[in-house]
Amino acid sequence: MRDNRRTAAVVQTSAMEDDVVDTDVLIVGAGPTGLVLALWLTKLGATVRIVDETAGPGTTSRALAVQARTLELYRQLDLAEDVVRLGHKVAGVNLWVKGERKARLPFEAIGVDLTPYSFLEIFPQDEHERLLIDRLRALGVEVERRTALLDFTDDGDLVSARLGSTDGGETVCMAGYIAGCDGARSKVRETIGATFPGGTYRQVFYVADVEAAGPAVDGELHVDLDEADFLAVFPLAGEGRARLIGTVRDERAENADELKFEDVSERIIENLKVAIRKVNWFSTYHVHHRVADHFGKGRAFLLGDAAHIHSPAGGQGMNTGIGDAINLAWKLAAVAAGRAPARLLDSYETERIVFARRLVATTDRMFSVATAEGPVAEVVRTRILPVLMPRVTSFEAARDYIFRTISQITLNYRGGPLSAGAAGHVQGGDRLPWACVEGQDNFASLSAMTWQVHVYGEASAELRAWCSDHLLALHVFAWREAYDRAGLTRDGMYLLRPDTYVALAEAPGTSRALDEYFARQGIRLDEPVR
Repeated sequence: MRDNRRTAAVVQTSAMEDDVVDTDVLIVGAGPTGLVLALWLTKLGATVRIVDETAGPGTTSRALAVQARTLELYRQLDLAEDVVRLGHKVAGVNLWVKGERKARLPFEAIGVDLTPYSFLEIFPQDEHERLLIDRLRALGVEVERRTALLDFTDDGDLVSARLGSTDGGETVCMAGYIAGCDGARSKVRETIGATFPGGTYRQVFYVADVEAAGPAVDGELHVDLDEADFLAVFPLAGEGRARLIGTVRDERAENADELKFEDVSERIIENLKVAIRKVNWFSTYHVHHRVADHFGKGRAFLLGDAAHIHSPAGGQGMNTGIGDAINLAWKLAAVAAGRAPARLLDSYETERIVFARRLVATTDRMFSVATAEGPVAEVVRTRILPVLMPRVTSFEAARDYIFRTISQITLNYRGGPLSAGAAGHVQGGDRLPWACVEGQDNFASLSAMTWQVHVYGEASAELRAWCSDHLLALHVFAWREAYDRAGLTRDGMYLLRPDTYVALAEAPGTSRALDEYFARQGIRLDEPVR
């Protein structure tokens, strides 16, 4: 097994000659965000230690949805197919009023021309974590359990972190960088002095893992619109398995610690006709809407719930944390390997904080509207929405807009420090549009976690020679109408980052544009810059 405490192959500075660096990156927190960061860094050749104060992975979970963009990125480590196989595809969403199913929004045909994962995938976080842990173990890295971050210092050249175990022992880890994936009460965030402005919803959320039967336990998602408090039945893989998620805001919310399933089950049974056979577990929690004022300082970074937390509306939270991890991983690996200057890491906050702020604002509005009280809100929720939503989603443009937004495939870094140019409808910073021709899609090459160039049409001899000389993979796709429909342009060149986003777009593509881009960014493809 690989020793993930081994000395990192990083020369920090001459001032550190007597220091031994234990690892390139110390990751604090072994939820999905921390595990994905560890996986990507390890595959990219960086050394990691990942610590968590819990005794083992979670056995209960709140996060359920794995969005299409996450599955696309998971193809880089052959994770996507396992998630799809182990999880459950949701074929539709059903809206209930006064104990009757009033509307169904089909998912079968939504987004089919946009992504290979044109569906809503349900894969509970606890099962998700176990899959990631197994994959990380296969790479020789173990999560160090019952180990908490006590404090750390950043002297500008490396991080010195003091770690404590549950038996009272203490050790010091010398790391190139520290990544705070340690949740809403982040010790890393506290240490770097980042504030966490926002608020807390007055509702108490509950989640129950049940075995049940009835018309609302049919493998689809069911939402009850009768009351201002949210209630939904989420299907899981397996016959009769479901997660019930809801909120309460009355006197029951004042004593959340004493809330039991029996206190909320009447509405579930009466309104959604669910026959409960067994309650495997039940938990309650408060939800916040907050974004840290900074996502990093010096050699410390914040990811996932340590950086942003919000309403579970839309199933965005876990997916956003995973996106944070993949965005930061390739940058840390490049800097640690000496192939990029440290200023590359500044782009992490620039690219991710804008999306996080917009997401928190959007999910907050969605949740506030969905749970609004009063007679007008009740009419909208119980009479207008069940009629309006099926009509709106009958239009392809509306379906695509909804899917693009929820699936995160519209997330982009346009205008960012690493984004340049445009070709067709694609700009630097965009997700590369997906296109499938004769059963083969243009995402296959993205499994290589490296810089690469795509050309749709003809690539010049000059461009081919430049890519060959600089060890930059070039993929040329014979022109087809499918590429035009996807928004790509004929003979367009698309330089792709290791996280598969478009760094540079130009038509026709030239070696000069590549030369200028890499020179401007200070990134080397063929040799380290130590």
